[in-house]
Amino acid sequence: MSTPDADQSHAPDQSHEPAESDAPPPGPPSGPTPAARARRARIAAASLLMGAAAVVLALRLASRSSVLVVGVYGLLLILCGGVIELSRRGRTRLGTWLLAAGLAAALVMDGVVLS
Repeated sequence: MSTPDADQSHAPDQSHEPAESDAPPPGPPSGPTPAARARRARIAAASLLMGAAAVVLALRLASRSSVLVVGVYGLLLILCGGVIELSRRGRTRLGTWLLAAGLAAALVMDGVVLS
């Protein structure tokens, strides 16, 4: 016959102390990194500018503006697409500078050609 003390000695330890495997694994914090957030912000800005340029281009086409103005906004659309691709590849600073320079050039050319 077995005694109750002998049966309990073979039972696994049922203590409620947290084991090392219960702790969250060390690693990078969850969520996007600052670089990923910057890429998404540049992509969103270029996409919004692309939409605005398309609307202005449609308005210029409807008002029978100069072909040069249509060309300027067409180039701005191409530039926005290039900035989106640069941002996807991680070249956000270059994309930001190109986007700002392209927008300024398009606005100046629109004013020069229409006047």
